[in-house]
Amino acid sequence: MNEETKLLTVKLTRLKNLFAEMDRALIAYSGGVDSTLVAKVAYDVLGDRAIAITAVSPSLLPEELEDATMQAAYIGIKHEIVSTGEMDNPNYTSNPVNRCYFCKSELHDTLKPLALKRGYPYVIDGVNADDLQDYRPGIQAAKERGAISPLAEVGIAKSEVRQLSRQLGLPWWEKPAQPCLSSRFPYGEEITVAKLQRVGRAEVYLRKLGWNNLRVRSEGDTARIELPPAQITDFVNSTDLPNLVSVFQEYGFLFVTLDLEGYRSGKLNRVLPQESLQI
Repeated sequence: MNEETKLLTVKLTRLKNLFAEMDRALIAYSGGVDSTLVAKVAYDVLGDRAIAITAVSPSLLPEELEDATMQAAYIGIKHEIVSTGEMDNPNYTSNPVNRCYFCKSELHDTLKPLALKRGYPYVIDGVNADDLQDYRPGIQAAKERGAISPLAEVGIAKSEVRQLSRQLGLPWWEKPAQPCLSSRFPYGEEITVAKLQRVGRAEVYLRKLGWNNLRVRSEGDTARIELPPAQITDFVNSTDLPNLVSVFQEYGFLFVTLDLEGYRSGKLNRVLPQESLQI
């Protein structure tokens, strides 16, 4: 066993020990690889004393909810769905630079009372160690409401989340990150249900064509497709571009572009002053 494997084993043991100290736990479960790993370990340790709750709103793709439901069933953990109302909050829909703060506030203002009412003293999220080094204003909102982030506490990074997921036999260990659809809009542009729906439909369309790791950024009436740089040439050569443009226009976009730099997480944060990105 090499040093990397030994360290990963130690971290997994520490993660299990954290859950072993809990009587019951409610998992804020989006269906992404992070929260799914948390749900898996929680269920392995706590069994029926763990529950996974998925919050549903227009910013979550229906396909993502289907994945979350399927994955929870595969793990065996109890899974329930609640609705959140961040779209009713102008502090969220106006899309300020700290939009995620208001999203996570709504999430945990929904989950915490539910957890206490149902007898779950702990609300657990899927924040990992890498997230702490990124601009994530939602982390503060979760902390203010008492949420616990065991992956971050143990020091498990994103790559290690995938390694552990694979080690534990979770088939979706390579699943691309899928943040909420509101992250597709530049700060300051109002977010509406109609805009979220057209972005979601556009991304689902591209995934059905076989392009899984992507973003469709929306700015006004323009859709900007982001793909990994190594896939751009293949995309241009193998895709029926006139048909793609026609489909996107049916969804409500007037213009369709391809970002030649390629996909990079957090690209829209470039417009922010450096001091605003301090954690």
